[in-house]
Amino acid sequence: MSRGARLLRSAGLLLALGMIGSAAPPRAPFPVDHRNLRRTVSYEEMAAFLDGVAKPGFITVTEEARSTEGRKVFLVRLNRGGDKARFKVLYYAQQHGDEVAGKDAQLTLIRDIAARPSLLPEDVDLYLMPMLNPDGAEAHRRVNGAGADLNRDHLLLAQPETRALHRVARRIRPHLAVDSHEFGRDSEDYAKRGWEAWPIITMDACNHPLIPDYLKAAALEAVASAAPLQARAGHAYRRYTVGGPPPEEEIRPSTSEVDDGRNGMGTLGALSFIIEAGVRHRAADPSADLGERVDGYRILYRHLLGDRAWRDRIRRLAERARREPLPPFIATNTFWANVGGKVSAVKVRDLATGRTLEVPTAMAMTDLVVKGSVPTPRAYAIEPAAAARFIPVLEAQGLRWEALAAPRRAKVERVQFLRLEAPYDDLYQRYKDRQIVARQPQVDLDLPAGTLIVPLDQDLARRAIQVLEPCLLYGLYGYPGFRELAQPGAPLPVSRLF
Repeated sequence: MSRGARLLRSAGLLLALGMIGSAAPPRAPFPVDHRNLRRTVSYEEMAAFLDGVAKPGFITVTEEARSTEGRKVFLVRLNRGGDKARFKVLYYAQQHGDEVAGKDAQLTLIRDIAARPSLLPEDVDLYLMPMLNPDGAEAHRRVNGAGADLNRDHLLLAQPETRALHRVARRIRPHLAVDSHEFGRDSEDYAKRGWEAWPIITMDACNHPLIPDYLKAAALEAVASAAPLQARAGHAYRRYTVGGPPPEEEIRPSTSEVDDGRNGMGTLGALSFIIEAGVRHRAADPSADLGERVDGYRILYRHLLGDRAWRDRIRRLAERARREPLPPFIATNTFWANVGGKVSAVKVRDLATGRTLEVPTAMAMTDLVVKGSVPTPRAYAIEPAAAARFIPVLEAQGLRWEALAAPRRAKVERVQFLRLEAPYDDLYQRYKDRQIVARQPQVDLDLPAGTLIVPLDQDLARRAIQVLEPCLLYGLYGYPGFRELAQPGAPLPVSRLF
């Protein structure tokens, strides 16, 4: 039997087990059958449930941070195998406070495992952060209490919630990680055509160029092999994409940039995913199908655990990725394209008839193209005048650095800042705030005392590159607090050392 078949068989078995209600489930603010869920769980209900579900030696609940408004950010650990639980998994949800299905799926999963411990394989060390943004959850808004989008805070780690997530991830070093979101099925662009987006549950894999190809390939394998399980449960499922309706609008996978949870965890050596459930925001009751969304989530959560052979394989790949030498070049400019102009069919749902339509399009962009790259340096140097601004970021990212006590001679490549392109790029469908720079010739210089040296011979070297590389098209200088450090015509405060 192939690995994919074993994965499907094992995931199907776990799914079947998970749908069987327990005779005496822990007291919980949701129905015994999660498919009947019609209302999301509040912060207070979640906190009370977690307080009651903890079991010494099996289920541990810890406070990992306080939100900007003082609410607790919880981490739940489920482990019945002790030291035998070598496969480490991190599922986290509700970075965006108004995206609820992932949180509800995790809580119902905790309830079911607490009632039937055999649902959790003995070799799995499972960690869950069901509500990363409790302030946003309570206000039913996307941002946290400080008005920040947490899923755009994985470079600066300026918010307590994202700092807590990365501290947890560095502490446990998961082999598998999942970021949990929701998207609108009934956007205005679709509604004008008389359609809505077809899938109710979607998943995509990490894709940043610094993540080894074998890890990304294994993740896409899991994305594809989930389809039969969702079809069996009656859920419309496909790989997660962004963009507008076919056939005119571009449709592409998730961003290849690093400033989100999926690629952030992937750079730490995890097989990393994003799951997005589809919500009908314009419906009279957007929660009417919450149980279906939660069920789709649970199928994917269990599917990704797979069987023992799958878990052993992913553990080996993740640990290999953490030992992998840095590539000789760093991709600095990438975009999605359709190489060869392939025609594919995109499913949509017709609102008038309820029928599923297949719309042919050549605008499905699934090929990641590298437009620019630079040689990988051995270290980065941060000038003394900017050190105080960078140190909190280095600390939040867990990066190692040295502050020079005396001048040091080094071969330095400075990078001149030209401009920040603020408008959204309609041609390449890119975010705003693109950093346009020019590399300068390498020279031997005396770096002054107080310079910060961040070497790339450290465990988190890929994170260091993503945070500090001055030639990246997207980086720190589009963010408040760093924007003023980039003056047109002047060198950036981070240089490349060789």
